[in-house]
Formats: sequence, C-alpha cells, structure tokens
Amino acid sequence: MPMTMTQKILADHAGLDSVAPGDLIEAKLDYVLGNDVTTPPAIKVFEKLGVKDVFDKDRVLMIQDHFTPNKDIKSAELNKTMRCFAREHEITHYYELGRKEMGIEHVILPDNGIVLPGDLVIGADSHTCTYGALGSFSTGVGSTDLACAMARGVTWFKVPEAIKVNLTGSFKKFVTGKDLILTIIGKIGADGALYKSLEFDGEGIKALSMDGRLTVCNMAIECGAKNGIFPVDDVTLKYISKTNPERFAKNSYTVYTADEDAKYSKVLDICLDDVDLTVALPHLPSNTKKASECTDMKIDQVVIGSCTNGRLEDIGTAAAILKGQKVHKDVRCIVIPGSQKVYRQALDNGWLKDLDDAGCVISTPTCGPCLGGHMGVLAKGERCVSTTNRNFVGRMGDPESEVILSGVPVAASSAVLGRIGTPDEL
Repeated sequence: MPMTMTQKILADHAGLDSVAPGDLIEAKLDYVLGNDVTTPPAIKVFEKLGVKDVFDKDRVLMIQDHFTPNKDIKSAELNKTMRCFAREHEITHYYELGRKEMGIEHVILPDNGIVLPGDLVIGADSHTCTYGALGSFSTGVGSTDLACAMARGVTWFKVPEAIKVNLTGSFKKFVTGKDLILTIIGKIGADGALYKSLEFDGEGIKALSMDGRLTVCNMAIECGAKNGIFPVDDVTLKYISKTNPERFAKNSYTVYTADEDAKYSKVLDICLDDVDLTVALPHLPSNTKKASECTDMKIDQVVIGSCTNGRLEDIGTAAAILKGQKVHKDVRCIVIPGSQKVYRQALDNGWLKDLDDAGCVISTPTCGPCLGGHMGVLAKGERCVSTTNRNFVGRMGDPESEVILSGVPVAASSAVLGRIGTPDEL
C-alpha cells in the first residue's frame, strides 16, 4: 500500500511491509534521548524495573541543558542524578560543561552527527521533532516511556495521518524558516495538526537551509503535530557529509521517500514569496501577525537563541544586524549560542565581539530563559521578543509578563529599536 515518509520509517523499524494511519506498532529505536529535567524521573522508573543496564550505551543520550549551568540546589541535584547514572552505565553521549560536544540537545544531536536520515528517535522533550529536518522520524515522549525505552530499545507508536505542506517560491530578504513555521501555525491553529505528521514537499524546499529546516521541524509540535519531516536532498547530504563523514562515506543511513500516491488528510500550499516577517503575540504560537503591524509594542528584553534559533546561522544573522548598532537603552538583549561549537565558531568569526560591542549579554549554551529557568526570567509586566518556541502564560517568568515569538532578524532589530521592529527600519 502507498505510504508517506513517516509511515515507511515506522514500518521498517517495526519489521513490517506496510503500516496505515491508526495502526498500533512496536518499533526498534535508533536513539533514546533525555535531558536534565526528564532523565532523573526516568532513572527512578528504570531502577524500579530491575533492569541492570541500558539496551545500548551508544544509543541512550543524556544531555544537560535545561537548568545548566545549575541555577540552584534542586537543579544541581537533578544533574548529579543524571551524571552519576551516565558514569555508572558508561553512556557515550553525555557531555560536561565546556566540552566541544556540549550544548542544547536539539542543536548538538544534528551538529554532532548523531542523528542521520532514516533514524527513528524518541526523546523526553516535546521538541525532539526537530530531527525530521534530516529525513528522520523523531518525536517526544514522557519520562516513563523514556525509562522503558532505555531498558528495551523499543517503544510503541500509533501510526499518524499526514498533512502535506507543499512549498513553492523563495523567501524575501530577511524572511526565515521561523517565519514560515509561525505562518503555518497561524493558518492551521495550535491543534491544526494534532497527532499528524507534517510532511514538507515542493520545489520551495531548496530555499531553506538546514538550519532553517531544523527550526521548522522544531516547532511542528506547536500545531500539535506528532512530527515534522523534510525529504533528503543535496542540502541534507552536504550537511551530514560534514557532521558525520564516516557514516556518510559508508552510506550507513537510509533515505526514505513518500510514494507518489501516498494519502494525506490535507494538503497545505504555501508560496514562500508570500511569507512575511512574522511574530506570535501572547499567549499562543498561533496568535500570529505581520511584524510590520506591531511596531507600536514596546519591549523590555530580547532573547536570541534556544533549540529553535541558537544555531550558527542564527548567531551570524544577529551579529550582521547588530554590528555597528547599539541595544536600546531600555532593553536587555541576551544571546545564547546553541552549543559550544556554535559559541566557538561565532567567537572565531568575530561575531561575539560585534554582539558585545552592541551591548548584548552573551551566555554559555543553555535552554535558560526559554522555559523560565534562568538567564533572563521576566518580572511582572515585562515584555520580551524571543526566538524561542513557546509564549504561553508565565512561560518565561511572571504570569503577567509577555513573550512575543519571532525570527532572529525581527528580534535583533527590536533590540535596537526598543519595540517590535524589522531590519529595514535600521
């Protein structure tokens, strides 16, 4: 029977010839991911199971990023729990602060060459759907499912229906993948793709860099999607040839393509020429407007970073816009490179100097303020433009603060203007 990309990956990992939407399957996992918030409770469940060891120390990934560097005693204990478990079980992919491999989980797994096309990945973090940009299936689970997967290397899935997003045209200047995914979420709503796969297709895909695709898939969950996925093309292959040259040379990955007659519950046609610089106003990612229509909204803070927009391309864009500018006197601008590699490359490129000269605070890699953790928590009545992925009530601090989501060009411009703004205003 005809299948989508997602359905083919699930079928192969379940050892089945085919699957259909609604099928319940058990599939083998290539990687199992947890972070400093979700891994400690998973460890408790794991120990209750009475299992002596993880199914594969090379395929269980433990990343400290949410409250890292530790912001208080509780977060220090969480990290200690994960650190001790990782040492005891000799987990390969556990990295301490400052190591070149370290960073925000959804930035370092692609950049460190861990996830490749065709892989099936689960993670106890909702934004695990990021890796679909590489032509893999990845999705978020809870800590109990994480524990069982750590022990067995398999988990269950209900095969999702799919929405086909057909992209044509090319972006206008300064418009990015963040604007595209905000536009999609604004069109279909916060539950418009509930438990469905967002499968991207069309000649417009070539307009998206790999960093842009990772941003798009990262936010697939914000419209309820089970996963987001892009086809593998020359951009993908060039990327993985650099991140994992050994597996690339051996062709030890699998490229899946959707059947021409695959069935979709809906087809969404988007011309990239029509996508504008977009923001999501409080308190939902679906509450979108053109940035140019919101220039009367004053702000107190800007955050540039996170698993959504903390990649090298993002930091370079911020530096290019802020070079020679000054952060507005009433605004705090916090820049958080997504990994130690990104930090070092930005340093070597002179971008951190440009950002520092502009008056930005530059942080070590961390999720930090995205979830109201640290490094930029908001006070009552404060408003922040952020390149993160959620703007729910109290997401970044006080319940009476506000978060406005945007891409890097709008965020950087707003830092200078002291209000929502766009690069053409500078």
